[in-house]
Amino acid sequence: MKLAGIHHVSAITADAEKNHDFFTLILGMRLVKKTVNQDSTSSYHLFYADAEGTPGTDMTYFDIPNAGRTYPGVSSISNTGFRVMSIEALDFWKQRFEKYQIQHDEVRERFGRKTLSFIDHEGSRLMLVVDNGEGVAYGTPWVKEDIPEAFSIVGLGPVSLTVREPESTARVLVEVLNFTEIGSYPSTVNGMPEIRVFSTGEGGPASEIHLETRTDLPVERPGRGSVHHVAFRVKTMEEYEEWENHLRKNGFMTSGLVDRYYFKSIYFREPNGILYELATDEPGFTSDEPIDKLGETLALPPFLEPRRAEIEASLRPINTN
Repeated sequence: MKLAGIHHVSAITADAEKNHDFFTLILGMRLVKKTVNQDSTSSYHLFYADAEGTPGTDMTYFDIPNAGRTYPGVSSISNTGFRVMSIEALDFWKQRFEKYQIQHDEVRERFGRKTLSFIDHEGSRLMLVVDNGEGVAYGTPWVKEDIPEAFSIVGLGPVSLTVREPESTARVLVEVLNFTEIGSYPSTVNGMPEIRVFSTGEGGPASEIHLETRTDLPVERPGRGSVHHVAFRVKTMEEYEEWENHLRKNGFMTSGLVDRYYFKSIYFREPNGILYELATDEPGFTSDEPIDKLGETLALPPFLEPRRAEIEASLRPINTN
């Protein structure tokens, strides 16, 4: 079995409205689903993606208003990449970040690709990466008046993990999840080993995990802007149950088969404590909303719909229009 790439990345926000404005107004992504955290229904769960909510394009946020600051460290998902289609796009985004006073680095090369790292108002560590046409290209830009379509974000790119003991994580990626180690590139931190790159599916930036070793950092203390988990794409519903059996045979305690309605999931932690999810592409975000209405109202899966009045009463009003 082979995973098809990154499915989504889920993080934490302490301010859903500012988070919405950043991802939709500044980054130009589409809010494709406004729902709730199914494990804590008094909290919003917001999904930002391409125009069609394509698997592999969505960054999601749990709204936790009292979340404190993040203290970065190891055992963390330390950076989330987003794909753009040209070096010229990076020039556009650098100017846009300067216009909106978004903290960013200079353009630099990582693993043979031009990249631009930036941080949102809550400290989310993000990066734009030029897709050089490797792997399978997918993602339909959500067209905004002030962002040329040719420069738009088209989907997720590499996801970075930062750990103290890399070998145990590498073993899980290669021996359990069937990734392939394809190379490395220099760390920006003096004295640290090169960052190792692991790929799955058809390859390319949308299918990569970048594994960074940091022996100089404590364990991360997560808060607003931190990443909760990374999900990988399960290609078929048949493979979904096979992955559950495969993980258990390899000694992992899993969540079991979890129906999230928009996709089906399996959760487990790897030895450095990072939470992984395996998620199916189907049935998708149009299960309960037409594609032209995605994200416009509060969507609840059928098993929560009978509790709509109670859930809506527990949520603080937010403006996502």
